[in-house]
Amino acid sequence: MGLGSKTRLMVVSSLIFAVSIATRADETEGKPEEEVKMAELELKSDAFEQGETIPKKYTCDGDDISPQLSWGQPPEGTKELVLICDDPDAPVGTWDHWVLYGLAPDTAGLPEGIPTTREIERGGLQGKNSWGNIGYGGPCPPRGPAHRYFFRLYAIDKTLDLKPGATKKDVLKAMEGHILTQGELMGKYAR
Repeated sequence: MGLGSKTRLMVVSSLIFAVSIATRADETEGKPEEEVKMAELELKSDAFEQGETIPKKYTCDGDDISPQLSWGQPPEGTKELVLICDDPDAPVGTWDHWVLYGLAPDTAGLPEGIPTTREIERGGLQGKNSWGNIGYGGPCPPRGPAHRYFFRLYAIDKTLDLKPGATKKDVLKAMEGHILTQGELMGKYAR
């Protein structure tokens, strides 16, 4: 490759980089700040990495306890944190595994094995999962390909006026228009 070819390659690479930066700016320009921030809240677990297999311990085939979770600092103006875990691959439609709301904004995470009580020590309230039970119900898919389990954490700018035992639908409706940012962690499980 001669000097002219290298120069052309550098120019083309620079143009592609500039177009990608401009496209990203165009995608966020004019959007409300909360939409631009939607992926800024990092959610992680010591139990499994993003996209990896959820250990059996946290499923109906094991101890069926909730995994440890931690997250970054929510944005200023956060009044409450909400955590929802569901499985969109369930044969009957999305299956709700955990609905937790009313967490204080300074909560930085949850330990493993949150009790399946209506209220938890950290001030949160637990809703009903798709089995009709309060608290966490771990992955329990039918035999076959792996299902995806999404843990989503929402930082919202209001305090939800919900009693313990609310459904995911109730919680989503109550926080509609009040989400400042969110984080997501997805794990897989198959039987």
